[in-house]
Amino acid sequence: MILGGGPNRIGQGIEFDYCCVHGIMALRALGIEAIMINCNPETVSTDYDVADKLYFEPVTYEDVLNVIELEKPDGVIIQFGGQTPLKLALALEKAGVPIWGTSPDSIDLAEDRDRFGALLDSLDIAHPQYATATSVAESLEAATKIGFPLMVRPSYVLGGRAMEIVYDMGSLENYMQRAVKASEEHPVLLDRFLEDAYEFDVDALSDGEHTEICGLMQHIEEAGVHSGDSMAVLPPYLLSREQHDDIVETTRIIAAHLKVKGIINIQFAILYDTLYILEVNPRASRTVPFVSKATGIPVAKIALQIMAGKKLADLGTRFAAPTDYVAVKESVMPFDRFEKADVFLRPEMRSTGEVMGIAPTFGSAVMKAFLATGVSVPKTGKVFLSVNDNDKARILPIAESLHKLGYALVATHGTADYISGRGIPVTPVLKVSEGRPNVVDDIKNSTISLIINTPLGHRARQDEYAIGWAAIKYRVPFITTLSAAEAIVRGLRASQKEPQEYKCLQEYYHP
Repeated sequence: MILGGGPNRIGQGIEFDYCCVHGIMALRALGIEAIMINCNPETVSTDYDVADKLYFEPVTYEDVLNVIELEKPDGVIIQFGGQTPLKLALALEKAGVPIWGTSPDSIDLAEDRDRFGALLDSLDIAHPQYATATSVAESLEAATKIGFPLMVRPSYVLGGRAMEIVYDMGSLENYMQRAVKASEEHPVLLDRFLEDAYEFDVDALSDGEHTEICGLMQHIEEAGVHSGDSMAVLPPYLLSREQHDDIVETTRIIAAHLKVKGIINIQFAILYDTLYILEVNPRASRTVPFVSKATGIPVAKIALQIMAGKKLADLGTRFAAPTDYVAVKESVMPFDRFEKADVFLRPEMRSTGEVMGIAPTFGSAVMKAFLATGVSVPKTGKVFLSVNDNDKARILPIAESLHKLGYALVATHGTADYISGRGIPVTPVLKVSEGRPNVVDDIKNSTISLIINTPLGHRARQDEYAIGWAAIKYRVPFITTLSAAEAIVRGLRASQKEPQEYKCLQEYYHP
């Protein structure tokens, strides 16, 4: 029996439906009767002819147990439906239900903040400092110890709901009073936010003894942007061989200690050459469809075979094979549907879909991904630049490349002074708070073709809101990190040098 993810909502949706259906296919290929429980009318997993039996029921403890008592399955699979069935693991096990795959205790170890933190400390694996709080006073005391900026969130939420980054005591107090009702049962989690870190996602398969990496992706946006919203690239493009090996080795250590049988997803961050673990999910993640299509490895089907008792060595799949192409995942946002929506990407997930660009080079794959979202970057026009002080040195090669590509540059006064002082032509433009005509007026007048704006701190993020909303409304490409800006520049350079080529996926797997 496979438990689905329930209704589609932001933070959990079609990616888990993909995994459930592939799991059903694998069960049936093994000659095992497949029973599906899900209650989403929009997904394939609730199509009556996919599974041998379909129960269109809520994915809750009582409803699931009713079906289990009737069907008496040999095993129940909870790794494919996201966080919803994962929460039922311990309760189902206590009721005597046979859980296939990773044990509920291992799942609880990964989900429980204190247990998992103790495990990482015992293994000498770095993670951001954290604390839990059940009151305003406790949160302020924790913030004093950890320091700012902080990522704060309620416990047990989907898609990063109600997560925020706070930069001072006043903002933290306001969050605790406004956004959540903390209690002993539902404490608020506080993590040190690694601003300007690079984030990586790993999807891996383990049979309890051996672990193989299916995909190692780099997020182009900084750590702190929800993984469901972040642009990602496979293979990573800013990772040394030593860092790559550290991530692989750490993934294998974690999988071994959690006794994973099936899929595991780990999110890492690298800041100042230190590798941190941000999150471990002993289940299928939203990146499984992307990894499967980018590599040709049927991740969910192999995970199911492992849960059914097979070993990785027996399956003969070639993992982590070097590719001569690049795949880029880009998120599709619904902001243009909602006037005055908050457009800043942060820990709370906003995206309602994903697209993939795949090409021989990183630059071409980036341009394909942007085109697939419906946003095209004009090959001429003005580029607006506004970067924080930490990013000013890195903006120079980007500005120089854009100038050489034929773009005119405009920038806020601080950025313009820095760039022009290095001999690159740029025209100053006012910020929103400095009067009119300002950069938002230029966006409305369709004189800006591309925006590169890297904020740092609470005030800068508020300034970015007005620019970002105007960019979404008037469909101007809007970049908020220098790594993404570098990616766009490489894409623009590639599009001027070489025509786009299009192939089917199978031609990439078997050239």
